[in-house]
Formats: sequence, structure tokens, C-alpha cells
Amino acid sequence: MAITIENIQKRFGKQEVLRGIHLNFKEGTIYSILGPNGSGKTTLMKSILGLVRPDNGVIKVFENDTNFDHEYRRKISYVPQIARFPENLKVHELIDLVQKVRQEKADPTYYIQLFDIESYLQHQLKNLSGGTRQKVNLVLAFMFKTDILILDEPTSGLDPINVLRLKSEMKKMKADGKCIILTTHILQLAEEISDELVFLLEGQIKYFGTPAKLNEQTQMDTLEKSIAALLEVGPEGIKKTPNLNINSKGTHG
Repeated sequence: MAITIENIQKRFGKQEVLRGIHLNFKEGTIYSILGPNGSGKTTLMKSILGLVRPDNGVIKVFENDTNFDHEYRRKISYVPQIARFPENLKVHELIDLVQKVRQEKADPTYYIQLFDIESYLQHQLKNLSGGTRQKVNLVLAFMFKTDILILDEPTSGLDPINVLRLKSEMKKMKADGKCIILTTHILQLAEEISDELVFLLEGQIKYFGTPAKLNEQTQMDTLEKSIAALLEVGPEGIKKTPNLNINSKGTHG
């Protein structure tokens, strides 16, 4: 198992952000984490990355407890939703800097060409458009040979051609056995590319399973309609949608 999450809980002041999360993420699988703003998506991802420390529970990466084995971060590449770069650096300087910080040599050539940023390598980051900055963001994450990729709204700012390139590359990485976890507000993307969905609501898992199974259970024909049906389920788990089988443990049975 690439990532195992056992009873993760996190509170910020009086607000309980994660409430007993159990999840298993496998290699060779693409997962989409969905949910409204404030549902706990970002906190969950940052907990996996070690950027947020849960109050309770255990996170294991390839069976190693992340509380004791900090080297696990080398197995993960991360694409943040908003990348904060040193604005005066040139793109090629940033690519070199990230390799030095990670103390790991990478070959970014393929991804520089894939996302078409060759002509921007000598440009300062402060002069780049939002879409080009996002392409740089993707190159920085993808150029390392990691087993796990965590992508926070990876299509943000991308034009349709580069969205297609990104989707194609994620499918290749999945075929290579990588575990890919993304958040997205674009439900069509989640439905098209995801093997499994995690739907969070008020810090709890309200659904874990395939997009097709969710559509079947909600008796809807699109993921957008199925998510709307999930939102009709109250915080106590009262099922307002007929035949909806909520899996709150993040495992299949």
C-alpha cells in the first residue's frame, strides 16, 4: 500500500477539520479528493505531506510511520494550488535550485518540452502569466522519479491543450505504478481520469469508491448530479438519497 491513513483527526482551535479519517491509497491508481470548500481536503493533503501535524492517528507511506521516518517525503512530488516562487529568479535557475534543495538530480528535459516552456527558461518568474507559472509548477514536480504524486488543482490556469497533455501524462504515470492523488473542482476531469473518488464533507468521508459506482448508487447519470445527491446527506449520515451506500472508512468491503 502506498499510503495508509488510520483515524486521522485534526482541530484548529474549536473547529474540527478532520474527524477520524481512514484511507488506503494503492500504487498504480488515480484518486480524486472532492468536497466543498472547508471540507478538509487541503488539511488532509498537507497532513500526508507533513506540512500539518494531525492531533491523533497514523499516516504510513509504504508501511513506514511518517512520525518517525521523515525520508518518506523523497518518495512524494507535490503540485501546490498556488506556487510561491522567488520572483526574481529565472525559470532555469528555479529548476536548478529545486534540485539542490532536494539534493536530488533530475532530468527536466522531457517535461520542459511536454509543457512547452523552453522559450521561457530565461524569463524571470515575475514576468510569467498564471498559466505558464502552472506549467513550471508541473515541471518541478514531475521531473523527479517519485512513487507518489499529490496535485492540488493541477489544471488551474492551463489551456485545453496542456490539460490534455497533463491527463495523458497522469495516465502514463499510473501505468508505471505511481500513486496519484489530486484535488479538483472540475468534476468532469475527476469522472474521466479517476479510478477512485474520496468525497469529504465536514471533515468526514461521505463516499469512497469508483465514479461509476457512485452514479449507480445515486441513480444519476453524471458525477455532477451524484455529488449533488451526496450533499443531500445530512451531517449525521441520514440518507436522503434512495439506495445510497455511504462508505466512511475509505476501504472496500
